[in-house]
Amino acid sequence: EYPFHRHVSGFTSSLRTSSAEVFLPTSVDLANGLRRPHQKPAILRKISAAQQLSASEVVTHLGQTVVLASGTLSVLLHCEAVGNPKPTISWAKNGEEVKYNDRILLQPDDSLQILAPVEADVGFYACNASNALGSDSVSIAVTLAGKPLIKASRATVINTELPAVTVDIGGMVKTIRKANVTINCQVAGVPEAKVTWFKNKVKLFSAHHLHDGLLIIANVSLSDQGLYSCKAANLHGEVTESSQLLVLEPPRPLPYLEDLTAVLSSAGPSTHLVLTSPSGTKLTVSPESSVLIGCAVDGHPTPNITWLYSSEPLSLQHHLLAAGQILQILNVSDFTDGEFSCLAQNEAGSLTQKMSLVIQEYRWSVDTLTACSASCGHKGVQLPQLRCLLDGAEVNTSYCRETPKPSLRPIACNRRDCPSRWMVTSWSLCTRSCGGGIQMRRVTCQRLTAKGSSVPMSNEACAQVSKRPVDTQNCNRQPCVEWVASSWSQCNGPCIGPRLAVQHRQIFCQTKDGTSVSSDQCSALPRPLSTQNCWTDVCGVHWRVSLWTVCTATCGNYGFQSRHVDCVHIRTNKPVMEHHCSWRPRPSNWQRCNITPCENGTLLREGDVEQCRGRKEHRVVSQKCSTGPC
Repeated sequence: EYPFHRHVSGFTSSLRTSSAEVFLPTSVDLANGLRRPHQKPAILRKISAAQQLSASEVVTHLGQTVVLASGTLSVLLHCEAVGNPKPTISWAKNGEEVKYNDRILLQPDDSLQILAPVEADVGFYACNASNALGSDSVSIAVTLAGKPLIKASRATVINTELPAVTVDIGGMVKTIRKANVTINCQVAGVPEAKVTWFKNKVKLFSAHHLHDGLLIIANVSLSDQGLYSCKAANLHGEVTESSQLLVLEPPRPLPYLEDLTAVLSSAGPSTHLVLTSPSGTKLTVSPESSVLIGCAVDGHPTPNITWLYSSEPLSLQHHLLAAGQILQILNVSDFTDGEFSCLAQNEAGSLTQKMSLVIQEYRWSVDTLTACSASCGHKGVQLPQLRCLLDGAEVNTSYCRETPKPSLRPIACNRRDCPSRWMVTSWSLCTRSCGGGIQMRRVTCQRLTAKGSSVPMSNEACAQVSKRPVDTQNCNRQPCVEWVASSWSQCNGPCIGPRLAVQHRQIFCQTKDGTSVSSDQCSALPRPLSTQNCWTDVCGVHWRVSLWTVCTATCGNYGFQSRHVDCVHIRTNKPVMEHHCSWRPRPSNWQRCNITPCENGTLLREGDVEQCRGRKEHRVVSQKCSTGPC
C-alpha cells in the first residue's frame, strides 16, 4: 500500500517526496524477470508494525517509528524500491549523508543496521532511491521513549518560478509572491506528541490551513513573511523547530525616486536630472556640466544596483549616492556620447534600465564685423567678430579653446581724407623737480589724406573745427622738502652686553626754507634712523680676581681656598656695583684643594701639634705645604 498520510506508533508517517507521477499497483511481481518499461524509482511503504525478533533486536520497514529501549542491541531498517533502471539506494540522517563505520552498517540488500544504538543515533533516517529518471525518498524515525522528535532541515530553499513549494521545518524558504508554501513538521514521539504552530511567537489556528503536521500558506504575500515555528509536546517534554519565510519580489521600475529630489537640491541649479527606464531615456547636456542619473527600482529584498557605461563597468570618475540608486557625473566631458544603464538584481530576478547621454559641442561662429577702427584716413579696418556658440547661444570664448579657430581677414573701411585737426607732440620734461616748473609741446594744424600722408594746414582751418590746444603748462608745483634730524640723545639703558644701550633723535619733514610740513610729503625720500644702539662709559666694566689663598689643608677631603672677585671699571680700575658686570659670567670665588689621602695621621694647621697614630713622639709642623702630599 502507498498511503499519503497515516498515523503509526504515535507519529505522522513520512510524506511522499517522490518525483514519480504514477503510483505502483497494489501487487507487483518483482522476481518474474519480465521486461518492464522504464520507470522512475518508487519506495515501497509498509505499514505493518515493527518486528521484535528478540528482546534486543528490532527489524522494521520505512513508515514506522522505532523506539529504543535500554536492552536494544540492534536496529535493522529495511528499504525496498522499484524502478527501471534499478534505483541506487543511499541513506541520510537529519538531512546529512550517513557515515558508515563498524557500528552503523550498510547491508547487501541496502538495509541500514545500527548496532548497540545510543542516544546520539536518535533522529530521522531517510532512504533515498534514484535512477536516471528521478528519485524518491521516505523517512523513518528512531527515537527514545520520552521527549518528542521533529524532523528538521537546515537547507535554504529558493523558489523563483514554481507555483508551489514544500519544505521541511528548520530551514529558510525564499519564494516569489502568490506561490503556495507548505511547511512539513514531521514528529515522532511516545506517547504521541501534540503539534502547535506559531508565527512570530503568536499561535496559529485552523484558519491557517493546518493539517496533519502541515502548515499551508496559500498565495503568499509580503504580509506572510516571518518566523514560523512548530512545537511538538507530550508528557515528557516539548521541542520546537522554526523556518524563516522570506517573500521575493523581482526588481520592477518606479515612476519616481524620492532621494533624487533631496540630492538635487544640494547639488546646485546647474545640475541636470534624469531617470533611467526599461525602454531608455535621452538627455542632451552641455560640456563640463554635471548630471544626476537615477535608477528608480523596487523589489524584495532590496535589489543590488550595478552601473554600466556602454555595457562595461564604470571606470571614469563618478560617485554613487542613495545606496547606489543615483549615479553622479561631476563633469560629463570625461565621457563621450554613450549609454548608461543600471542593472538591478536580487534573488528573484533582475531588471536593466537605460539612459542615452548626448553631449553638445562648442563651435566658433563668424557672422558679424567689429566697428571700423578709424573714421577716416588710410588705416581703418573691420575684423570678423569671432563668437563661441553652444546650441545657437553665445557663451564665453574659453569654452571653445579646444576648438581650432577659423582664419580671419581684416576688411578695409572709412578710407577717405580726414578733416583738418590739431596735432600735438608729447609734453617735454618739467624744468624743475619741485617748487614749480614748466613743460611744453608743439601744436600744429594738419590734414591726414586717404593715402596716409599728412598735409600742413593753416591754423584757421583747424580753429573752425575746435579750439587750439595749449602748448605750455605748469608742472611739479609741490614744495621742495627734505628730512631733518635732531642731535642724538644721551646713551642710556641697562648694560646687558656691548653696544646694547639705546639713544634716540627726532626726525622732521620740512621745506628748504625750514617750514615743517607733514611727513607724508617726504614719504618718497629715504627716512633717516631715529634710534640706534650705543656704548656708554658705565658699560666699560669687567670682573677682577685676586690670587687664591693658601689651601686650608694639605691633604684629606676638607681643604679649600678662596679669592676676591670684584666688578671694576676698565678705565678707572675702581670697583663698581656688581650688577654692572652681570652681563658677563662671574668667576668663582672659592674652590676645593689638596684632595689627597693623608698618611698615618691627621694633618693640622701650621703651628699645631701633629699626633701620629702608632708613634710615641710629637713634633711641631714648621713648614708650609703646597697642594702636594705631606
